[in-house]
Amino acid sequence: MFFNHSVSDLVSRIRNGYAARKISVESPVSSLRQGILEILKNEGYILNYSKINDRTLSIHLKYHNSNPVISEIQTVSKPGRKIYCGFDKVPLVKNGLGVLIISTSQGILTDYEARTKKVGGEILLKVF
Repeated sequence: MFFNHSVSDLVSRIRNGYAARKISVESPVSSLRQGILEILKNEGYILNYSKINDRTLSIHLKYHNSNPVISEIQTVSKPGRKIYCGFDKVPLVKNGLGVLIISTSQGILTDYEARTKKVGGEILLKVF
């Protein structure tokens, strides 16, 4: 399958899974997607993810009182318009309550980690 933008595809799959009240959704395997999912898991936005086979990831969605934990997930950089920022200009999501996921030279990091390590990069998505 061909996807225009793998981050947008992942975000759409997660958003649609929550809208349909699914327990888990599937996504193609890539290192970028796995980096994003690892951050979502560590920040408590998803329960877990696992590799079903060489081509498919299973993402286990998280609910609290039968409501989705993620109320807002949005792609920031798009194929035609990449958004970059330096470590000193990393914006806050909802006054620090949400998370920005940034692709840096040191890997996929949250906004807090990027500020701590003093690295900037491409803002991939924001989660709240």
